[in-house]
Amino acid sequence: MSEAARFLPYGRQAVDDDDVAAVVATLGSDFLTMGPATQAFEKEFARVTGARFAVSCSSGTAALHLAAIALGLGPGDAVVVPAVTFLATANAARFVGAEVVFADVDADSGLMGPEHLTATLERGGRSVKAVFPVHLAGQSPDMLQIAAIARARGLAVVEDACHALGSAYRRNGTDTTVGSCADSLLAAFSFHPVKTVAMGEGGAVTTNDEALAKRLRTTRSHGVIRDDAAFKNRDLACAADGEVNPWYYEMHDLGFNYRASDLHCALGLSQLGKLDAFARRRRALARRYDELLAPLAPVVRPIAKTPGGRPVWHLYVVLIDFEKAGVSRGRLMKRLRDKRIGSQVHFIPVHHQPYYRERYGDLALPGADRYYARCLTLPLFPAMADEDVARVADALGEALRAG
Repeated sequence: MSEAARFLPYGRQAVDDDDVAAVVATLGSDFLTMGPATQAFEKEFARVTGARFAVSCSSGTAALHLAAIALGLGPGDAVVVPAVTFLATANAARFVGAEVVFADVDADSGLMGPEHLTATLERGGRSVKAVFPVHLAGQSPDMLQIAAIARARGLAVVEDACHALGSAYRRNGTDTTVGSCADSLLAAFSFHPVKTVAMGEGGAVTTNDEALAKRLRTTRSHGVIRDDAAFKNRDLACAADGEVNPWYYEMHDLGFNYRASDLHCALGLSQLGKLDAFARRRRALARRYDELLAPLAPVVRPIAKTPGGRPVWHLYVVLIDFEKAGVSRGRLMKRLRDKRIGSQVHFIPVHHQPYYRERYGDLALPGADRYYARCLTLPLFPAMADEDVARVADALGEALRAG
């Protein structure tokens, strides 16, 4: 089969020889977990995002869960979550016993806006303690206004930035890096293989709050505390001479094994060194798509762009009028796959999932439903050539014309 006919998935990692060498070097080191590679990755990730602290963990889901725990969310609390996101954003609230109040989104961008948050807070009442805005496909919502609304009501903000490493949004006339926590207490990231930086599996939480960072680190490792000053059982902690026993540790709260290994962090650190190159390529590919798909308008058009935003596109999502095209989404996806082109849907609105429907009933969120009815994710990853984008655009046009 020719190179031009190779299968193009909707997303794929870009791993080079130097990435492999970094992992192999770690395999030969003294530490396979919680060693120097983890420390180096966290230091570099904090630098890249502009946050004071970065805490690595095992996945983006773990990152969101750790953030919910660090904030002390629990039964009796509620969290606002946009309906268009991956399951983990909402599930993180449920993991700690909090309830979810789903917010509608803009039908053309999939993003929760300030107006959606305000309407949801009126519906959610006083039990709402936090909001988890989502940077969908790499693009940011209006974080400045969302933060202002949250601040006025005493709510914590946790950014689901799993799609948005390297992205920036406009804040008071300047670009603000996603993850700097300029408008939030915490931001959660994912390093799943299709993300901009891959670790196989992995995640991180950034924050500017030292106490939150400390709680994140403790919770990701079984809740174990080794701080002499914090020990409560002094009779067990200390020997007869008052010296602290060198093996001693305590657990004051439940924790999890959410650590990222040094192997994952070695790969992540190597990948971070290529973030700028990955970002440039993803943006260039998205611009090429915009150009080549323009003739298919108004049946096909890219999702709406946020004014002033500088997204690193994790996904390239188009909105398709399937009714006008005379073809169902499922049939169109099959036609593309027959041409060895992958596609996906991001996402089924979470409020439609049986678990949440049974818990909260049927919700009317027309923006989310309208977005979902039209969205389709096309291939986007750094190893794609410009010719690959042209191939996808041509195939999409042919598949639509077939009716």
